[in-house]
Amino acid sequence: MSRIVLAMSGGVDSSVAAHLLREAGHEVIGVFMRHGEEAQEACAVDGPPGFQLPIFNPRADHKQGCCSASDAEDARRVADRLDIPFYALNLQAEFRQIIDYFVDEYTRGRTPNPCVQCNNWLKFGKLFDYADSVGAEFVATGHYARLSSRHTPCAVADAGRHTECAYNDDGPQLLRGIDDGKDQSYVLFGIDRKLLARMLLPVGSYRKPQIRELAAKIGLRVADKKDSQEICFVTSGKHDEFVRQLRRGASTSGEIVTTDGRVVGRHPGIERFTIGQRKGLDVAMGEPHFVVRIDPDSRQVVIGRHEELARGELTAANCNWLADPPGGPFACQAKIRYNSPPAAATAEILPGNRLGVRFAQPRHGVAPGQAVVLYDGDRVLGGGWIE
Repeated sequence: MSRIVLAMSGGVDSSVAAHLLREAGHEVIGVFMRHGEEAQEACAVDGPPGFQLPIFNPRADHKQGCCSASDAEDARRVADRLDIPFYALNLQAEFRQIIDYFVDEYTRGRTPNPCVQCNNWLKFGKLFDYADSVGAEFVATGHYARLSSRHTPCAVADAGRHTECAYNDDGPQLLRGIDDGKDQSYVLFGIDRKLLARMLLPVGSYRKPQIRELAAKIGLRVADKKDSQEICFVTSGKHDEFVRQLRRGASTSGEIVTTDGRVVGRHPGIERFTIGQRKGLDVAMGEPHFVVRIDPDSRQVVIGRHEELARGELTAANCNWLADPPGGPFACQAKIRYNSPPAAATAEILPGNRLGVRFAQPRHGVAPGQAVVLYDGDRVLGGGWIE
């Protein structure tokens, strides 16, 4: 069978992925990617003070005494339980690129998506470099998404779900996970298309309760572990404070104004807001108001009624395609955020690796900096970053 590098986060999904791959007879190498804010202080394994883990470092037989990384400890325990090797990658320097992107986007009045960039740059970027260094054929993760087989039609029958799509070009196809409530295909749209043939997504054909049941059945302590909800490097959960701290005091405070230009309040910084936000405006308007626009030059946050959020179309830049899009306008379904449902739309390729999307019905909360991802049925076609 195959040698596979598996990204292990210490959660139930990647832990069960390890079990499924082992049960299928594969040689699994578990990898935990270190990148937290604590990592710069310690993270030493069998080395002198300040020693940083190299690109790969074999598992020590004793419990690590570094960081407050309970997730790393959970991943290590799962690896021990399943009898697979476990390694820690020090990606702190590489992860700084994601943090810089995060801060820069909020400072520009945009809403970043660091999870997408982590997949693009690290999980399906640097992790492939590591896989090559150890002679592994595949990289696997615990994402809730699926991959079709190479050189098969797009019609897929999987766990009772049947999908038809119009793009039957040869090659692997990225598909939605069967659990609609947990599907993570949106955050995988930016992966290099040529890497799909070397990816494995073992849990995408399961629903979350099945994964938890399986984890409990095989005796994994993470069976009831809560899903991660916060951005991993914002340990406080307060992203605006995190951004202000890294900007070293540079202020983006300004006025809160209505769509007709009336000043109704002040705010501590534009990084506190995203398009569509209702809570935390700290202004009394007598009826619900939402953030409809953020102007980084004037530092104004513009608020309006829900109907003023509606947008019938958008453009996106820096597109990535996992299928060959047709020439001219084509019908599709488009997601404008990870937790928003796909909506009927017509898309068209624009010059300069850009994309135009027109919705059948107006969408609310279209936020510059977020990704728009296009689907044909369950298949991910590609997407870009909303302008």
